[in-house]
Amino acid sequence: MKDMRRLNASDPTFWVELERLLAWESVSDDSINNTVREIVNAVRIRGDEALIEFTRRFDRCAVEHAGRLEIPRAKLREARASIPADLRTSLEHAASRVRAYHERQRLESWSYTEADGTVLGQQVTPLDRVGLYVPGGKAAYPSSVLMNAIPAKVAGVQELIMVVPTPDGVVNDMVLAAADIAGVDRVFAIGGAQAVAALAYGTATIPRVEKIVGPGNIYVATAKRMVFGQVGIDMIAGPSEILVICDGKTDPAWVAMDLFSQAEHDEDAQAILVTPDAAFIDRVAAEIERLVATMPRKDIIRASLASRGALIQVRDLEQAVEVSNFVAPEHLELSIEDPAQWTSKIKHAGAIFMGRYTCEALGDYCAGPNHVLPTSRTARFSSPLGVYDFQKRSSIIHCSPVSATTLGQVAAALADGEGLAAHAQSARYRIR
Repeated sequence: MKDMRRLNASDPTFWVELERLLAWESVSDDSINNTVREIVNAVRIRGDEALIEFTRRFDRCAVEHAGRLEIPRAKLREARASIPADLRTSLEHAASRVRAYHERQRLESWSYTEADGTVLGQQVTPLDRVGLYVPGGKAAYPSSVLMNAIPAKVAGVQELIMVVPTPDGVVNDMVLAAADIAGVDRVFAIGGAQAVAALAYGTATIPRVEKIVGPGNIYVATAKRMVFGQVGIDMIAGPSEILVICDGKTDPAWVAMDLFSQAEHDEDAQAILVTPDAAFIDRVAAEIERLVATMPRKDIIRASLASRGALIQVRDLEQAVEVSNFVAPEHLELSIEDPAQWTSKIKHAGAIFMGRYTCEALGDYCAGPNHVLPTSRTARFSSPLGVYDFQKRSSIIHCSPVSATTLGQVAAALADGEGLAAHAQSARYRIR
């Protein structure tokens, strides 16, 4: 593609240009902030009445009373039975793989006893109730239902509340089928900032939750940021990203299509190829030009690659890894001969896809690991969504009379040093 940016790591301005390419500001503007704040406050104060009003206004759905917002469980089972058999089988197969992977993530409680009788440990408990936001209408992603709901259920969350907008009354059967397969407990036909507010504060109809997870548009993301602290949230996700490190020996059409797999999400998505082989960059560029015309979302792909994509030439694979660690991509493909020897050098990536045959799309749907991943370079300090995001840890401390004396003397001295007399005296009361 002629207008796709090409960079060379040997250029003196390379790192500055790369950082400029990666820059992404996901903060809402004042207009969106003000709109969302009004919606959130209305739901917090007026509850169901506001939900009905916003559902009529934004989703064009006339609802007589809030009870009608709930989609019965029978409807989920009907949807599961009605979708084509191959899609149902694929959803169920993907769900079983996602569940098997996440069952290995479960944190366990533990404790140990010291010589003086002190017992220290950690108690792990699941969140009581979690809210799952799912985009609705034509932009429906049943895979996101599986990826968000299954880890919550594996963690032991007692009640999982799903909200999904149904604009013009359109209900997506694939989403409802995925909810049934994943074990979602209740589903409500609401969306937007008003759904996030309802989950955060609760209404007479919508139960209040402890955490809200799931993707959404800028209004949903802004609402999640606004209610954080009232509830937990998973993350504020930016545009989708892929970085492919290739040694020049993979079929260039495969690499081009892997870049498309993220570029087709939206115009702000980012697709980057990093390789030491200059001739390979030319071959991939030619395949991009040839294949993009065949894509249903070709205009989005072209816009994404032109504005935020890049073909980067590096000195060798060592420098390719250096570039990747700087980018900290959401998805990283190691499309090279011996990926295992390089994996340990990768410090920052949401998910690592190893080898020429492991395309990122497998991770999106059915490989097993979660596809909810850190974006916008947050892989430097964040991890994929997992079971641990739905579990809490409580510290356990149990002192014997002997350890109360030993530790009490230490605590009292430190409390005195901080000028906290009640702390010190509380510890001294227990000293023998």
